[in-house]
Amino acid sequence: MAYEMSELKKIGLGLIGFGIFFTFLGALLFFDRGLLALGNIFWLSGVAILLGWQSTWKIFTNRANYKGSVCFLLGLFFIFVRWPVVGIIFEIYGCIALFGGFWPSVKVFLYQIPVFGWIIQYPIMLLDRLTRGSA
Repeated sequence: MAYEMSELKKIGLGLIGFGIFFTFLGALLFFDRGLLALGNIFWLSGVAILLGWQSTWKIFTNRANYKGSVCFLLGLFFIFVRWPVVGIIFEIYGCIALFGGFWPSVKVFLYQIPVFGWIIQYPIMLLDRLTRGSA
C-alpha cells in the first residue's frame, strides 16, 4: 500500500465521522442541542487526534485563523446556551474560515474515489466551482 494509517489516525477519522453524523442528525431533528453538542465534541476530539494536539492548537491559535477560531468557539458556546441555529451558522462559517486552505487537497482526494470521483469531475458540479476560485 502506498499509504498506511496508524491506529490513532483511524480512531481520529472515526471520531470525525461520528461528529459529522451526530451534527447532521441533530440538525435533522430540529436542532437538538444534545446531539449537536455531542457531534461537536466528537468532531473536535477527532481533529485533535488526527492532526495531533500541537498541530490542532497551532491551527486554532494561528494569527491568520483567529476569525475562524473565534466564530467556531462562539458557535459552540451558542449551542451550549440553547441557541442551536445561531451556533450552527457560526460554526459553519468558522469551519470554512479555518479549513478553507484544505479544499485543494480535499478535491484531489475526492477525485481519486473510483465512481464518485468520475461523477464530480464534470464542470456542472459545485465542487469544481468551489475550488476553481482558490486555484
